[in-house]
Amino acid sequence: MKLAVIENSLKKLAQLLDADRFEELETDTLEFKPLPATGADWHTFYQSACALLNTRGGIIIVGVKEQGTGAARKYRLTGWRQDGEPKIVQMSKEFKDETGLQLQIADRFPPPQLINFRGERVCAVFVDELSADVKFAFYKGEAYKRVLTGDQRISEAELARQREFRESAAQARELGLVEGVGLEGFDLDKLNEYITALNRPTKVETVKADLPSALPFLARKAFIKDGTATTLGVLVCGKHPVDTLGFRCQVHGYVDAPQEVARDKQDFADNVLPLMESSLAYLLRNIQVGVSIERGGMSRPQYPEALLRETVNNALAHRDYSVNRQVILAVKPGAHIAIQNPGSFRRQLVVEEVDGPTPLRRILPEAQARNPKLADVLRVFRKWEGRGIGMATMVDLCLQDEIDVPYYQFGTQEVTLHLCTGHLLDERMLRLLKAYDRHVAEKLSGQELSRQQQLVLAYLIKSEWANELVRYTIMLTPDNNHFNELLALERAGLIQKHERSTPALPIYIADRELMRKNYLPELRRMFGLGFDGLDQRSKNVLSVVYRFNYFSRDGAVSAKAASFDLWSQQGGGEDIRAFDAFYRQVRYTFNQLERSEFVKKAVRSRRYVLDDRAGSSMLPAGDPV
Repeated sequence: MKLAVIENSLKKLAQLLDADRFEELETDTLEFKPLPATGADWHTFYQSACALLNTRGGIIIVGVKEQGTGAARKYRLTGWRQDGEPKIVQMSKEFKDETGLQLQIADRFPPPQLINFRGERVCAVFVDELSADVKFAFYKGEAYKRVLTGDQRISEAELARQREFRESAAQARELGLVEGVGLEGFDLDKLNEYITALNRPTKVETVKADLPSALPFLARKAFIKDGTATTLGVLVCGKHPVDTLGFRCQVHGYVDAPQEVARDKQDFADNVLPLMESSLAYLLRNIQVGVSIERGGMSRPQYPEALLRETVNNALAHRDYSVNRQVILAVKPGAHIAIQNPGSFRRQLVVEEVDGPTPLRRILPEAQARNPKLADVLRVFRKWEGRGIGMATMVDLCLQDEIDVPYYQFGTQEVTLHLCTGHLLDERMLRLLKAYDRHVAEKLSGQELSRQQQLVLAYLIKSEWANELVRYTIMLTPDNNHFNELLALERAGLIQKHERSTPALPIYIADRELMRKNYLPELRRMFGLGFDGLDQRSKNVLSVVYRFNYFSRDGAVSAKAASFDLWSQQGGGEDIRAFDAFYRQVRYTFNQLERSEFVKKAVRSRRYVLDDRAGSSMLPAGDPV
């Protein structure tokens, strides 16, 4: 994976050097730097390494300089010199903890790699993220983090949150003792499999000939404590995990459809690594697979495999191992995958406002592992990359329109994640944006929403819809890849900050006009007492007509379009017969409203406008298309 990143980055760099132009290649995990000329110049290099340690890890390619500003900005190949090797070798000794003690983190710096590039050599320096219970690393008294393409000092508030996390990690439930299981309860082959993985790419531990010789290593890795195995040890390399851990090492899967439940309901019980593989295979076997026209007829699963792998791995990495319950995977074909996980979110990550005018139930993404020692083991097997990547991947895929908005629901001792199939910009959302296209254009001074702005706006709108149903959605924050869209939408007034926002934690909600479900006060003023006597469906239909009259460029709405809008609002499903019956009822309502002179047909059109002199005078000029 890392080599592919380097290869792709250097290939793009070569194209930019040939064209003598600049394009941003650096990311939150990739940095270009020239080889420092003096000892003092290494400070910025170590500062960037510190930021990568504290964030998501990454790669520093040494031998490339970024120079100039504005239109003159460009890359220049400066190359690698052998005199830089001692500084790279000693890098791990440059970092300390908050108390000033040197961190023992040599394992976070895999061997660097020299690469021939355009007649020169560059050096790829690898930096792995620190485990959650070790963070943060400090360089010369300051802790840094990676934000987009730059390094920023970590605030005191973040340091305080991390201290609190370390205190809870010290009581990690993965390290609970498994009574009655000692050294004899470990499987030597499984232990050596872990050591073999640990030795890639650099040998750090010898393979064990027998369990007694492995005792110091098992103790150092917290697999055993005072002669008794820990939950962590049994999960990774215990002989008979199900006999000693019960439901803690089990996953239950079922298909949530009447005709499927009996056929494919399974329980898996094993060590944590095979448990992850079995669970992923179960999901892949039970999700629907379509055919992608864009990819030449290749099969296309409803959910990307990488997303399912991360979701399953994170469920077992983050679950609360003090709770003797199994993880449950429920596949509802065509709708969602629900992953029920024992435990709860730390209260600092849950942002709630349930009594105000705008219900708010959001989850703040965090990279901290509930079980840091287990996460460290899983990282060795490439089963868990940290970085809060599960949430980041879900949001990114949603904002790429590959899945609908994911959400969480809370139980007494569990959290259930719903991965929803479909699209963020689905038919309901596209109809909503169409109904407000004149309003949006006015906010943007005549400009159109870009596709990415549509996606970000749709995410915030659907998050509020979910929050109203006591579903918790992942918060969009300004330090992610969608910062530009958030900034542009806020400046236009299409999103705004919730009253619970703080300068350090902005919480975005959609323009309140876009969130309105009805226009009953306005309609009552227009039609007076006659409006009060209408049934609820008639009032709902008039609200849809009002929206199109005043906020859409069309200025009018058909009975079919109004039916789709109202069907979505009331949570209608995909039952075509049920919708057809609903559509006939809405058409009847329109006919009644037309006879009662509440609505009328627009000029040279079958679509409807409000039949009210005060309302009609505010319609867009010209005939509706």
